[in-house]
Amino acid sequence: MQRRTLIHTAVATLAAAALPVWAQGNWPTGKAITYLVPFPAGGTTDVLGRLIAQQLGTTLGTSVIIDNKGGAGGSVGSEIAARAAPDGYTMLGGTISSHAINVSLYPKIGYDPIKSFSPVTLIGTNPVVLVVNQNSPYKTLKDVVNAAKAKASSGGLSSASAGTGTSQHLALELMAYKSGVKFTHIPYKGSGPAIQDVIGGQVDMMFDTTVVAGPHIQSGKLRAIAVTSAKRLASMPDVPTVAESGVPGLQDFEVVSWQAIFVPANTPAPVIERLHKEIRTILAKPDMQEKLKNFGMEPADLTPPQIASFQKAEVDKWAQVIKAANIKPD
Repeated sequence: MQRRTLIHTAVATLAAAALPVWAQGNWPTGKAITYLVPFPAGGTTDVLGRLIAQQLGTTLGTSVIIDNKGGAGGSVGSEIAARAAPDGYTMLGGTISSHAINVSLYPKIGYDPIKSFSPVTLIGTNPVVLVVNQNSPYKTLKDVVNAAKAKASSGGLSSASAGTGTSQHLALELMAYKSGVKFTHIPYKGSGPAIQDVIGGQVDMMFDTTVVAGPHIQSGKLRAIAVTSAKRLASMPDVPTVAESGVPGLQDFEVVSWQAIFVPANTPAPVIERLHKEIRTILAKPDMQEKLKNFGMEPADLTPPQIASFQKAEVDKWAQVIKAANIKPD
């Protein structure tokens, strides 16, 4: 009896001692944390990951190593993360593509965007803006919609995107779905060539992030028609939202691209709590806030349960749009 009591006491003591390790101080072992980025180096998810990883590693007392595993709109790297051990040593930079759109877009992905992960933090959101070239006759969203109706027999107005299934493409499809007006989608391999053709007048319009479109709007090469956020942007106070455009069916229109951090499902709660706390502290720093602003991102401070609810709503929303528009991957 005495021996059993000593064993139980020792186990309880060890368990109690282990919990604070996650909550404070250094990470339990000297093993490096892998921060999977499911996109190539140089993109927004990659840059944000590197900014966070550098400071997070110092805080946790261990290295945080970025590992780029791009492919299939973020699905390849996300599948790798989903299969990783839930031991506090794997993080994933997830996005609207990898964790809301792809499950409905691709016939088969090797993970469930909700069940395979636990959310840690929402880094921020990034609305898109509808733009036309400077010589376009369209000055309002009503102009765009009316012109599309008038040209319905020939496919309506053309709209570029960075690729099939991107937030730029789905913003167009959602607008078409809600307004009942058809447009011709023209996918490109990236925002760069797509927006250049809008500037050049080869394509009528395009939804794109404020990061990409902003400089061209400021230079006068593009005209901003409407933003897809619920409220007007501080950086573009004169540009109305799609919802306030007065177009029937678009009164509740909202599309935001987003960046978040996830860990594999069943990762211990103390790990998630500690990571959430430390990353929110990093993101709240003035220099990080300025960097997010330069990315055109709106701050987002949600708890992990709130992120889970937000993500589920996003999955359901885009499943409906993708099915209605019969969108297929390239």
